[in-house]
Amino acid sequence: MVLAPTVDAHGAHIPAIGLGTWRLSGEECVRAVHAALEAGYRHLDTATMYENEEAVGRGLATGGVPRDQVWVTTKVWRTEWRRDALLASARASLDRLKLSQVDLLLIHWPDPAMILEESIDALNEAKALGLARHIGVSNFPPRLLRAAVARSGAPLVANQCEYHPMLDQSALLAECRNAGAAFVSYCPLGRGEMLENATLVDIARAHGRTPAQVLLRWHVQQPGVVAIPRSRSPERIAANLHVFDFELSADDMRRLHGLARKDGRLVNPETAPRWDES
Repeated sequence: MVLAPTVDAHGAHIPAIGLGTWRLSGEECVRAVHAALEAGYRHLDTATMYENEEAVGRGLATGGVPRDQVWVTTKVWRTEWRRDALLASARASLDRLKLSQVDLLLIHWPDPAMILEESIDALNEAKALGLARHIGVSNFPPRLLRAAVARSGAPLVANQCEYHPMLDQSALLAECRNAGAAFVSYCPLGRGEMLENATLVDIARAHGRTPAQVLLRWHVQQPGVVAIPRSRSPERIAANLHVFDFELSADDMRRLHGLARKDGRLVNPETAPRWDES
Protein backbone atom coordinates (compact mmCIF):
# COMPACT_ATOMS: atom_id res chain seq x y z
CA MET A 1 0.00 0.00 0.00
CA VAL A 2 1.19 3.50 -0.89
CA LEU A 3 0.43 6.52 1.29
CA ALA A 4 0.92 9.91 -0.33
CA PRO A 5 3.00 12.57 1.39
CA THR A 6 1.15 15.71 2.36
CA VAL A 7 1.23 19.29 1.19
CA ASP A 8 1.19 21.53 4.26
CA ALA A 9 -0.68 24.82 4.16
CA HIS A 10 -1.42 26.89 7.26
CA GLY A 11 -1.62 23.78 9.44
CA ALA A 12 -3.62 21.76 6.93
CA HIS A 13 -1.91 18.54 5.85
CA ILE A 14 -3.42 17.66 2.47
CA PRO A 15 -2.47 14.32 0.88
CA ALA A 16 -0.73 15.10 -2.40
CA ILE A 17 -2.86 12.67 -4.43
CA GLY A 18 -6.61 12.43 -3.94
CA LEU A 19 -9.52 10.75 -5.66
CA GLY A 20 -11.56 13.12 -7.78
CA THR A 21 -15.20 12.00 -7.98
CA TRP A 22 -16.80 14.29 -10.56
CA ARG A 23 -19.17 12.26 -12.79
CA LEU A 24 -19.00 9.25 -10.47
CA SER A 25 -22.34 8.35 -8.92
CA GLY A 26 -24.19 5.66 -7.02
CA GLU A 27 -22.59 2.26 -6.53
CA GLU A 28 -19.90 3.05 -9.09
CA CYS A 29 -18.80 5.94 -6.87
CA VAL A 30 -18.90 3.76 -3.74
CA ARG A 31 -16.73 1.14 -5.48
CA ALA A 32 -14.23 3.80 -6.59
CA VAL A 33 -13.95 5.12 -3.03
CA HIS A 34 -13.41 1.57 -1.73
CA ALA A 35 -10.73 0.93 -4.36
CA ALA A 36 -9.00 4.19 -3.51
CA LEU A 37 -8.99 3.57 0.23
CA GLU A 38 -7.72 0.02 -0.27
CA ALA A 39 -4.90 1.31 -2.49
CA GLY A 40 -3.84 3.84 0.15
CA TYR A 41 -5.65 7.04 -0.81
CA ARG A 42 -6.41 9.24 2.16
CA HIS A 43 -7.98 12.14 0.26
CA LEU A 44 -11.48 12.24 -1.27
CA ASP A 45 -12.84 15.19 -3.25
CA THR A 46 -16.53 15.83 -3.88
CA ALA A 47 -18.95 18.76 -4.25
CA THR A 48 -22.61 19.62 -3.96
CA MET A 49 -22.74 20.02 -7.75
CA TYR A 50 -21.43 16.46 -8.30
CA GLU A 51 -24.60 15.05 -6.70
CA ASN A 52 -22.59 12.17 -5.24
CA GLU A 53 -21.87 13.22 -1.66
CA GLU A 54 -24.14 10.49 -0.32
CA ALA A 55 -22.21 7.85 -2.28
CA VAL A 56 -18.84 9.28 -1.24
CA GLY A 57 -19.95 9.25 2.39
CA ARG A 58 -21.21 5.68 2.08
CA GLY A 59 -17.94 4.58 0.52
CA LEU A 60 -16.00 6.24 3.31
CA ALA A 61 -18.20 4.73 6.03
CA THR A 62 -17.83 1.20 4.64
CA GLY A 63 -14.28 1.46 3.28
CA GLY A 64 -12.49 0.19 6.37
CA VAL A 65 -10.38 3.28 7.06
CA PRO A 66 -11.03 5.39 10.17
CA ARG A 67 -12.64 8.74 9.40
CA ASP A 68 -9.85 10.69 11.08
CA GLN A 69 -7.32 9.25 8.61
CA VAL A 70 -9.10 10.51 5.47
CA TRP A 71 -9.13 14.08 4.15
CA VAL A 72 -12.56 14.97 2.76
CA THR A 73 -13.18 18.06 0.65
CA THR A 74 -16.53 19.34 -0.55
CA LYS A 75 -17.66 22.53 -2.25
CA VAL A 76 -20.52 24.99 -2.10
CA TRP A 77 -21.97 25.75 -5.54
CA ARG A 78 -21.34 29.22 -6.94
CA THR A 79 -24.95 30.40 -6.62
CA GLU A 80 -24.99 29.68 -2.86
CA TRP A 81 -22.68 32.56 -1.99
CA ARG A 82 -25.04 34.49 0.31
CA ARG A 83 -24.48 33.83 4.02
CA ASP A 84 -27.62 31.83 4.77
CA ALA A 85 -27.40 29.86 1.53
CA LEU A 86 -23.73 29.00 2.02
CA LEU A 87 -24.25 27.79 5.58
CA ALA A 88 -27.33 25.78 4.57
CA SER A 89 -25.39 24.21 1.72
CA ALA A 90 -22.51 23.24 4.00
CA ARG A 91 -24.89 21.65 6.50
CA ALA A 92 -26.72 19.78 3.73
CA SER A 93 -23.38 18.43 2.46
CA LEU A 94 -22.59 17.10 5.93
CA ASP A 95 -26.01 15.44 6.09
CA ARG A 96 -25.42 13.71 2.76
CA LEU A 97 -21.87 12.70 3.65
CA LYS A 98 -23.00 11.54 7.10
CA LEU A 99 -20.14 13.52 8.64
CA SER A 100 -20.03 16.03 11.47
CA GLN A 101 -17.31 18.04 9.72
CA VAL A 102 -15.38 18.11 6.46
CA ASP A 103 -11.67 18.74 6.34
CA LEU A 104 -11.96 21.39 3.65
CA LEU A 105 -14.90 23.48 2.45
CA LEU A 106 -14.48 25.42 -0.79
CA ILE A 107 -16.48 27.97 -2.74
CA HIS A 108 -16.70 26.03 -6.01
CA TRP A 109 -16.69 28.98 -8.43
CA PRO A 110 -16.81 32.74 -8.04
CA ASP A 111 -20.23 33.82 -9.25
CA PRO A 112 -20.64 36.97 -11.38
CA ALA A 113 -23.18 38.26 -8.82
CA MET A 114 -21.05 37.39 -5.81
CA ILE A 115 -20.31 39.98 -3.15
CA LEU A 116 -16.92 38.61 -2.20
CA GLU A 117 -16.94 40.06 1.30
CA GLU A 118 -20.22 38.37 2.22
CA SER A 119 -19.18 35.05 0.74
CA ILE A 120 -15.78 34.95 2.43
CA ASP A 121 -17.30 36.04 5.74
CA ALA A 122 -19.84 33.21 5.46
CA LEU A 123 -17.07 30.73 4.67
CA ASN A 124 -15.27 31.87 7.81
CA GLU A 125 -18.48 31.45 9.79
CA ALA A 126 -18.80 27.89 8.53
CA LYS A 127 -15.35 27.18 9.93
CA ALA A 128 -16.12 28.93 13.22
CA LEU A 129 -19.27 26.82 13.57
CA GLY A 130 -17.21 23.65 13.16
CA LEU A 131 -18.70 22.65 9.81
CA ALA A 132 -15.21 22.52 8.30
CA ARG A 133 -11.71 22.21 9.75
CA HIS A 134 -10.27 24.36 6.96
CA ILE A 135 -11.62 26.62 4.22
CA GLY A 136 -10.55 27.66 0.74
CA VAL A 137 -11.69 28.54 -2.75
CA SER A 138 -11.81 27.02 -6.21
CA ASN A 139 -11.41 28.56 -9.67
CA PHE A 140 -10.24 31.89 -8.26
CA PRO A 141 -7.79 33.74 -10.56
CA PRO A 142 -4.93 35.70 -8.96
CA ARG A 143 -6.82 38.97 -8.44
CA LEU A 144 -9.80 37.30 -6.76
CA LEU A 145 -7.55 35.04 -4.69
CA ARG A 146 -5.65 38.05 -3.35
CA ALA A 147 -8.90 39.80 -2.45
CA ALA A 148 -10.28 36.68 -0.77
CA VAL A 149 -7.10 36.15 1.25
CA ALA A 150 -7.13 39.79 2.35
CA ARG A 151 -10.76 39.51 3.49
CA SER A 152 -10.58 36.16 5.23
CA GLY A 153 -9.95 36.02 8.96
CA ALA A 154 -8.97 32.35 8.78
CA PRO A 155 -6.30 31.16 6.35
CA LEU A 156 -7.47 29.99 2.94
CA VAL A 157 -5.54 26.75 2.67
CA ALA A 158 -6.27 25.85 -0.95
CA ASN A 159 -7.32 27.07 -4.37
CA GLN A 160 -8.59 24.22 -6.54
CA CYS A 161 -8.18 24.90 -10.26
CA GLU A 162 -7.60 23.21 -13.58
CA TYR A 163 -3.96 22.33 -14.18
CA HIS A 164 -2.00 20.13 -16.59
CA PRO A 165 0.95 20.75 -18.92
CA MET A 166 -1.26 22.21 -21.67
CA LEU A 167 -2.28 25.06 -19.33
CA ASP A 168 0.28 27.53 -17.97
CA GLN A 169 -0.73 28.33 -14.41
CA SER A 170 2.55 29.90 -13.31
CA ALA A 171 0.98 33.22 -12.25
CA LEU A 172 -1.70 31.50 -10.18
CA LEU A 173 0.82 29.09 -8.66
CA ALA A 174 2.92 32.07 -7.57
CA GLU A 175 -0.14 33.71 -6.02
CA CYS A 176 -1.02 30.52 -4.13
CA ARG A 177 2.51 30.25 -2.82
CA ASN A 178 2.50 33.89 -1.74
CA ALA A 179 -0.70 33.15 0.20
CA GLY A 180 0.66 29.93 1.68
CA ALA A 181 -2.18 28.04 -0.01
CA ALA A 182 -1.98 24.67 -1.73
CA PHE A 183 -2.79 24.52 -5.43
CA VAL A 184 -5.18 21.57 -5.85
CA SER A 185 -5.21 20.47 -9.47
CA TYR A 186 -8.33 19.13 -11.13
CA CYS A 187 -8.19 17.64 -14.63
CA PRO A 188 -4.54 16.77 -13.91
CA LEU A 189 -4.51 14.33 -16.82
CA GLY A 190 -6.01 16.89 -19.21
CA ARG A 191 -9.18 14.79 -19.44
CA GLY A 192 -7.09 12.14 -21.15
CA GLU A 193 -6.35 14.39 -24.11
CA MET A 194 -2.62 14.40 -23.35
CA LEU A 195 -2.00 10.70 -22.85
CA GLU A 196 -0.83 10.08 -26.43
CA ASN A 197 1.31 13.21 -26.66
CA ALA A 198 4.67 12.22 -28.16
CA THR A 199 6.75 14.14 -25.61
CA LEU A 200 4.84 12.63 -22.72
CA VAL A 201 5.00 9.11 -24.16
CA ASP A 202 8.75 9.47 -24.68
CA ILE A 203 9.32 10.55 -21.06
CA ALA A 204 7.06 7.78 -19.78
CA ARG A 205 8.94 5.16 -21.80
CA ALA A 206 12.27 6.39 -20.45
CA HIS A 207 11.05 5.96 -16.87
CA GLY A 208 9.15 2.72 -17.43
CA ARG A 209 5.93 4.41 -16.33
CA THR A 210 2.54 5.17 -17.83
CA PRO A 211 1.86 8.61 -19.30
CA ALA A 212 -0.70 9.19 -16.53
CA GLN A 213 1.88 8.44 -13.86
CA VAL A 214 4.32 10.88 -15.44
CA LEU A 215 1.66 13.60 -15.52
CA LEU A 216 0.85 13.06 -11.85
CA ARG A 217 4.53 12.99 -10.95
CA TRP A 218 4.91 16.32 -12.79
CA HIS A 219 2.23 17.75 -10.52
CA VAL A 220 3.45 16.50 -7.17
CA GLN A 221 7.06 17.36 -7.97
CA GLN A 222 6.06 21.03 -7.99
CA PRO A 223 6.05 22.65 -4.52
CA GLY A 224 2.60 23.07 -3.02
CA VAL A 225 0.71 21.16 -5.73
CA VAL A 226 -1.90 18.46 -5.03
CA ALA A 227 -3.55 16.40 -7.81
CA ILE A 228 -7.01 14.80 -7.71
CA PRO A 229 -7.31 12.45 -10.72
CA ARG A 230 -10.59 10.65 -11.30
CA SER A 231 -10.93 7.07 -12.45
CA ARG A 232 -13.55 4.33 -12.40
CA SER A 233 -10.98 1.55 -12.75
CA PRO A 234 -9.51 0.04 -9.55
CA GLU A 235 -6.32 -0.73 -11.46
CA ARG A 236 -5.88 2.85 -12.66
CA ILE A 237 -6.87 4.24 -9.27
CA ALA A 238 -4.06 2.20 -7.70
CA ALA A 239 -1.58 3.05 -10.45
CA ASN A 240 -2.24 6.77 -10.05
CA LEU A 241 -0.92 6.61 -6.50
CA HIS A 242 2.36 4.94 -7.48
CA VAL A 243 4.19 8.15 -8.36
CA PHE A 244 6.37 8.70 -5.30
CA ASP A 245 9.14 6.19 -6.08
CA PHE A 246 10.62 7.92 -9.13
CA GLU A 247 11.64 11.44 -10.07
CA LEU A 248 11.48 13.45 -13.26
CA SER A 249 14.64 15.22 -14.31
CA ALA A 250 14.84 18.98 -14.68
CA ASP A 251 14.80 18.42 -18.45
CA ASP A 252 11.68 16.24 -18.18
CA MET A 253 9.95 18.95 -16.21
CA ARG A 254 11.03 21.61 -18.70
CA ARG A 255 9.77 19.58 -21.67
CA LEU A 256 6.40 19.03 -20.01
CA HIS A 257 6.02 22.69 -19.07
CA GLY A 258 6.82 23.44 -22.71
CA LEU A 259 3.56 21.76 -23.80
CA ALA A 260 1.52 24.75 -22.58
CA ARG A 261 -0.53 26.46 -25.27
CA LYS A 262 -2.89 29.41 -25.49
CA ASP A 263 -5.95 27.23 -26.04
CA GLY A 264 -4.98 24.70 -23.37
CA ARG A 265 -7.81 25.47 -20.94
CA LEU A 266 -10.45 22.72 -20.99
CA VAL A 267 -12.92 24.05 -18.39
CA ASN A 268 -14.20 27.52 -19.19
CA PRO A 269 -17.96 27.97 -18.61
CA GLU A 270 -19.73 31.19 -19.55
CA THR A 271 -19.88 32.22 -15.89
CA ALA A 272 -16.13 31.74 -15.35
CA PRO A 273 -14.08 34.67 -14.08
CA ARG A 274 -11.59 36.47 -16.27
CA TRP A 275 -8.57 34.21 -16.00
CA ASP A 276 -6.14 36.86 -17.22
CA GLU A 277 -6.89 39.31 -14.39
CA SER A 278 -3.63 39.19 -12.48
